[in-house]
Amino acid sequence: MEILHVSAECYPMAKAGGLGDVVGALPKYQTKAGHYAKVVMPMYRTKFLYSNEWAVDYKGVAFLGGARFEFTIIKEKTNKLGFDLYLVDIPGLLDREKIYGYQDDTERFISFQIAVLTWVNQWSHQPDIIHVHDYHAGFIPFMLKNCFAFSKLAMVKSVLTIHNAQYQGVIGWDKYYLLPEYDSFKWGDLDWNNAINPLASAVKCAWSVTTVSQSYMNELRFHSNGLEKLFEYEKGKCRGILNGIDNEVWNPETDNYLDHNFSVKTVTAGKKKNKKKLCNLFGLDEHLPLFVFIGRLVGEKAADILPGAFLNVLHHQAGKASFLVLGSGDKAVEARLSAIMHQYPQHYYCVIGYDEALSHKMYASADFLLMPSRVEPCGLNQMYALRYGTVPMVRSTGGLQDTVTDMGEYEGFGIRFNHASEGDIAHAIYRATQVYQSKTHFEWMRKYMMQIDHSWERSVDEYMQVYL
Repeated sequence: MEILHVSAECYPMAKAGGLGDVVGALPKYQTKAGHYAKVVMPMYRTKFLYSNEWAVDYKGVAFLGGARFEFTIIKEKTNKLGFDLYLVDIPGLLDREKIYGYQDDTERFISFQIAVLTWVNQWSHQPDIIHVHDYHAGFIPFMLKNCFAFSKLAMVKSVLTIHNAQYQGVIGWDKYYLLPEYDSFKWGDLDWNNAINPLASAVKCAWSVTTVSQSYMNELRFHSNGLEKLFEYEKGKCRGILNGIDNEVWNPETDNYLDHNFSVKTVTAGKKKNKKKLCNLFGLDEHLPLFVFIGRLVGEKAADILPGAFLNVLHHQAGKASFLVLGSGDKAVEARLSAIMHQYPQHYYCVIGYDEALSHKMYASADFLLMPSRVEPCGLNQMYALRYGTVPMVRSTGGLQDTVTDMGEYEGFGIRFNHASEGDIAHAIYRATQVYQSKTHFEWMRKYMMQIDHSWERSVDEYMQVYL
């Protein structure tokens, strides 16, 4: 099958979160399975753009409302990602460094989608599937079905994958004119609560809808930022497919970011060596259990309760644990997390920002990974942790509860808790320090979790069933 993925992100070209990781991996493994998968995304001005070779694939003209714009589509020459990567350049709209956060994001992503379909419209053939990701590509299913300019593509199957339903890209009806001319009787396919909602439109118009874990798909019928009734109505075409991870990138035996590589057989010694180096770097005690948090410091990740939880543990269990935080986001949370370093310099360190190399070292060195997320459609960090023998401590939500079994259950290898609260986090840390003392049990948990299969091969098979 020929599958065209349309996305705002794709690692390593541009990534803001899990969306980029998924779109950077799924097409590669679909290609390995014998299909022709490719990705098209905006041409942001990133390091990857300037450090690789490109060829012009197409130059075209389209309209955003009544405004004419020119666009260029370029293709990465060497297929270095394991699939064909195409970038769409629209001067004045997509030629920027950041992915999101501009006042004209609506115009940027609508023009991107129009350019993509204008390009596909002139192909000598049609793709089997146009697979769109999140609301940034959410108008494509509607445009395929209803816009006159793309009537040639009306029979192409579109599949929507929702990575996070909290973000929907809602705009007022005063901007309806930005879309290409369409059958006005179909305005209801755009509308939700008297506004144009690209995510809702994609759910209505896509041939099939997936999201990144079965638990998250079930949750959307009850908690989806206003779309609950829509997901209940459309549940017949909705399916949860758990994300995979790229085992070639996330492999402790071959990971070039690590100071000491290790396998299942050598996990205890290997992690000890990595932990010693990392703790020395940040002035932490290598003999204490090391807890890490890696991620965005935002409400969805429950980052706002981390400072209080850490202070609670550091005050009441002084000298029993060390903490290392890597992330950025809410400035007030950043400040509170940074301030703890001055109070407990030997047991706590915080790095504001994101560092890919450091994140790999943290997974390889840590004893426990904390993920108290309020919302976590799938979660990849806990899968990375499992691969590196780091015990995940997660709130029971979304994909976290689909991938982590509490150590109190049969063959349990992780720690789960029910509430995103300081008390639940503190209790989970207490449980972790207790199991850390039981060396035999702790080593069994590490070795067991490292052998769990969360590869993309399994997920690819499920996607192909959706496409058929």
